[in-house]
Amino acid sequence: MRMGNRFRNLLGGVALALALSANGPAPAGDAPPPGLSVDRVVLLMRHGVRPPTKAVPMPAGTAVDPWPSWPVPPGWLTPHGAEAIGRLGSWDGARLRRLGVLPATGCPEAGAVTVIADSDQRTIATADAWLAALAPGCAISNRHRPQDEPDPIFSAIEQGQGGYDPRKADAAVAAAVGPGGIAAVETRHRALLTLLDKILCGAAKSGCGVSAEPSSIGPATAGKRPKLGGALDRASTASQILLLEYAEGKPMAEVGWGRATPHDIAALSAFHALEFRLLARPPHVAAANLAGIAPILREGLTGKAVVTLVSGHDTNVANLGGLLDVHWQVPGIATDDPAPGGAIVLERLRDAKGGLYVRALYRAQTLDQIRSAAPLGPEAPYRAVLAIPGCNARGVVGLCTLAQFEAKLTPALH
Repeated sequence: MRMGNRFRNLLGGVALALALSANGPAPAGDAPPPGLSVDRVVLLMRHGVRPPTKAVPMPAGTAVDPWPSWPVPPGWLTPHGAEAIGRLGSWDGARLRRLGVLPATGCPEAGAVTVIADSDQRTIATADAWLAALAPGCAISNRHRPQDEPDPIFSAIEQGQGGYDPRKADAAVAAAVGPGGIAAVETRHRALLTLLDKILCGAAKSGCGVSAEPSSIGPATAGKRPKLGGALDRASTASQILLLEYAEGKPMAEVGWGRATPHDIAALSAFHALEFRLLARPPHVAAANLAGIAPILREGLTGKAVVTLVSGHDTNVANLGGLLDVHWQVPGIATDDPAPGGAIVLERLRDAKGGLYVRALYRAQTLDQIRSAAPLGPEAPYRAVLAIPGCNARGVVGLCTLAQFEAKLTPALH
């Protein structure tokens, strides 16, 4: 069997604040607003914990010590990652039953739950683990292409979908980068780059780390997004590897070779979020890359299925966050960085007269909850109702009418 190791982490997200606490209570207020009931739920979820996507995680010389080993091939969902996803599936199932979206007992009716996964092993296995815990013993299919066969649903730009215009992409990214260009962005992150180099290099004085090559952004071309290069690119990859080592539950002696603390990991995840902010969230890029997923989201809100899961990647989640201009911050992880197993949850709500509305939430385990993979209590996962700009239906911030929400998706519906 071929290894599911396509490199999906094209990275990014808003690094406006850092998650310096690995635990914390879930935000209150995720109950439906008064007078409304939930009748459809759609989740766009990142896969669970995986190793680096390459057998050699980073170029030679980046780290002074060998990288830790993993129990599965590069890029695959780990057993620990599957266990943590199962905890989310159990919690999601319990909440959906409390809301009356799923039946209180027994299996959902045929066609009530739709699950679509990308063709990587980690996305397929994530959907399988979630389904097995959501509705144990129920015959619900996980739809996906054969493993490792490219699926344009999840990579519309690379597959020539979505009305992608490289010039508009470059302009959108330049606006996200701001005055001074990428060099100014790197300068603002110099202290974090120094911290990361200390973790990667230990006592080594030279010839190690990520800071030597200046940061750059390669221009977009047909079928290719703008690409971050140099120090910030390598910092994004390295910081995500450290986060995944911690999330996997590795002994702290193996997390960053014993040189990284949870506080460091939270701070350094700002590099991963930064790359998403620059390259995945800008509206034109986000809309084009969601061209395959957006119709599934709309169908999930308007069709017969009451629950729809799309098992994809952090890039997909960041794209939707950018398209809707919504923000979250999971404890232990930087602002807007998609957590392993984290999801943007779209809920359709109905009033007594049949009026339909949509709101968005972000639901994820905290980084320490992923690390422990312990059972989740009713209030355990982080979840926050997201403020969708321009939506204030019934006087509720972030609540869209269904028509308003469909208009938000329109740029991605080609």
